[in-house]
Formats: sequence, C-alpha cells, structure tokens
Amino acid sequence: MSYFKLKERKTNLRTEIIAGITTFMTMAYIIFVNPAILSSGGETGVPFEAAVVATCLGAGLMSIFMGLFTNTPFALASGMGINAVVVFTIIFGLGLSFQQAMGIIVIEGIIVTIFVLTGLRKMIMYAIPMDLKYAIGVGIGLFIAFIGSQQAGFVDPNPSTLVTLGDFTANYTLLATFGLVLTSVLVAFRIRGGILLGIIGTIIVGMIFKVIPLPEQIFRVPTRESFSTFFNADIVGAIWSNGMLNIAAIVMVFSLFMTDFFDTMGTVIGVGGEAGLLDEKGNLKNLKRVLLVDSLAAVVGGLFGASSVTTYIESASGVSDGGRTGIMPTVTGFLFLISIFFAPLIAVVGGGVEINGAFKYPITAPALIVVGFLMMQVITRIDFKNFEVGIPAFLTIIIMPFTYSISYGIGFGFISYTLIKLFRGKFRDLHPLMIVVSALFAVAFIAEGIAKTFAGS
Repeated sequence: MSYFKLKERKTNLRTEIIAGITTFMTMAYIIFVNPAILSSGGETGVPFEAAVVATCLGAGLMSIFMGLFTNTPFALASGMGINAVVVFTIIFGLGLSFQQAMGIIVIEGIIVTIFVLTGLRKMIMYAIPMDLKYAIGVGIGLFIAFIGSQQAGFVDPNPSTLVTLGDFTANYTLLATFGLVLTSVLVAFRIRGGILLGIIGTIIVGMIFKVIPLPEQIFRVPTRESFSTFFNADIVGAIWSNGMLNIAAIVMVFSLFMTDFFDTMGTVIGVGGEAGLLDEKGNLKNLKRVLLVDSLAAVVGGLFGASSVTTYIESASGVSDGGRTGIMPTVTGFLFLISIFFAPLIAVVGGGVEINGAFKYPITAPALIVVGFLMMQVITRIDFKNFEVGIPAFLTIIIMPFTYSISYGIGFGFISYTLIKLFRGKFRDLHPLMIVVSALFAVAFIAEGIAKTFAGS
C-alpha cells in the first residue's frame, strides 16, 4: 500500500473505499443516461443493452487504470455532452453511421494523446494564471451545483426565462430536499463519509415513501449481442467518403478536440485543488500521466462504442468524502465493472425518476449541490479588485453553468484575459501559449457554428 502514499496524503484505506463508493453513486446515472442517448439514433444507433456494457467497461477499466497508473482521485466515464453531439450532430446532422461517429471520437482521442506525449498539453496548463485556475475550480463547483439543482427538481426549464423554480409539491423534489438537509448537516458536522451516508439515508427514505421503486431484479448476465459495439469504429470512413475528405467531419474532430482537451484540464484543476494535490503554482505533480490516461480513455471509448470516456467532475464528490489517492477511482472502476451484472439494482440509485420525458435524480442530486459548495470555497483567493484578472475569472465562473460546458467557460476566460492584457499594452504579462490557445478557442467557437450550419443544411 506504500505506492498510494496514504500517510503522506493524510488518508486511510477505509476513507478511500468510502470515497470510491461515493464517487460511483454520483456517477451511476451515466450507466443509463449514456445508453439512452446513444441508442436514440434509431436504425443508426446501438442496442441499449450493448451501450450499457460498453459504458460500464469503458468507465470501469479506465478508472482503474487512472487509479493504478497515476495514484490520483480521478474517475472516468463517457462524457455527457459529447455523447449528445455524437447522436444529434454527427449521426443525425451529418448523416454518418454510428461506426463513423465512433471513428471521429478515436481520431480526436489520438490527437489529444499526441499533445500529451509531446508535452504541449502540460505546457498549456502551466501557462494558465493562478487566478484563472481558481476561477476554473469555482466555475466547476457552480456548474456541479446547478446540475444537482436541476436533477433535484429545484430548478425547472421555462420557455420564457430558460429556468424557473421547480415543483416543491412533487415527491421527488421533497425527497431531494430531505437529502440536501441530511447531507448538509452531516458535512457541517464534518462526519467522515457524510456525503455517502447522505445518499444512503436518502435511498432508505425514498424506498419507504415509494418515491423510488424496489428493484424487481438483482442480477442479469449480458448476452453476446451486448458486445456488438466493440471495435467497430470506422476511422477511415469518419473523414473520407466517396473519394474525398468530409470537411464537416473534420470540423467536428477539431470541435470535439477542444472540448475534450479543456474539459479535462478544468476538471483536473478543480478536483485536484479540492484534494490538495496542487502545488503553490496550481500544478499537479503527476499531471502528464493523468492527461495521458484521459486521452487514451477517449480512444478506448470510441473503440468500445461508448462515446468519449473522460475524467469526471463528479470525482469531486469522492474527494469531498476524503478521497486523495488512486484507490478511490480503482474502487469506483470496480463497481462499474460489476454493474454490468447488477444493472437492475444500480438503476434504483442511478436510473432516476422519469417525469414528462425528463429524468430527475433525487438520490444523488443533493450530493452534487454540497460538493459544488465545497469546490466554490476557493473563490476568496481570486483578486476581483484587479479587473484584469477579475473580469476573466468572473466570465469563467458564470459561463460554465450558463452554457452547460466547462470548456466554454475556460474559453471565455482565456479570450477575455488575453484581450484585456493586449489592449492595455501588457504583452509581457502574457504567456505565448495563452495567446495561441485563446486564438484556438476563438477558432473553435467559429468552427462549431460552421459544424451546426453543415448539420442543419
């Protein structure tokens, strides 16, 4: 156990196991949400059962790899947002097959891997000003809390104002409210494993009042057809068809590359900071290894047919429960693997409650809200009185939840920071890579608009 440096990081095996279970419970929804999205492609989609197996294997194997290879508390699973792009933009919009869409994911993952191996990804992370690194962590905290508020039913969509107050007479909202109070009290008393205990308590109350159902089935063995998505990615056909390059597909590769590249960067900074694993400059010691595993995970996700597998912001829930080492994601990964056989039971926790075609997650939503609070505490370290960093930090924080994207928040922060410095004539304050990355973000925003134009034509 000396490899995991438990004493050095002021943790123990019990704490790490609890943190791993907590992380799995807050991520378990992906077991059902990702297949639901990927199988919605109709004839061009995949069977739901096959997508479940691909999702669990991708998340399980790569989380374990992350834990054992890097000894950091980052769990991985199929990325939300990217999976929707695969189905609704690449398959429906561009008319590509599921195999070609997975080919695009593989290509994007390979490009990111090249950036890691050449050291460019690490250099870019080191070029980020400290205030923006704090802002990324705060923005992710606010983003997580916003997701939790939606999943709890506290916030509902509205056609006029986009969001509005949820229905507090609904049983799932009342259950989430109970869970939030319970989890907040446990965390306020600094009870070890408070977030996990809050989830368990909410499950028990939910079953007693029949808000969530008892599992009708516990165990299920996957069939041979459950592995039909594996190693079917059409890498060549993804960008080359009818004897010519598919320009729209190439634009999508670039767009997904930027999203994957900076989503992970934000997650590592935010969750790593919460775990106390960053140095005084806001850098992670095992950064290159972490980024390598994450980039390879995208390739694996494409090869498995699970969409891009990436580092998850929900890892923060396990970190908030004390997770500090690679044991945490290893436990999470193991639970993902056995979920293949216990999917009906896991559905009770992670499957959510379907309301008018949308899903609410009253069991795990309170945990995300509390984790969001814990991650936002570093906001006091940002120098908002200095407008040169205060405005970019502010934009980074608010754009993440407003656009439902970590990379968009980082992009707005980078571009505004670079422009302010340039217009004020402070060229020497800018790292050259900040200028390059800011320009790439601007190109990426334009490229995404072009991709949507192609998809709509």
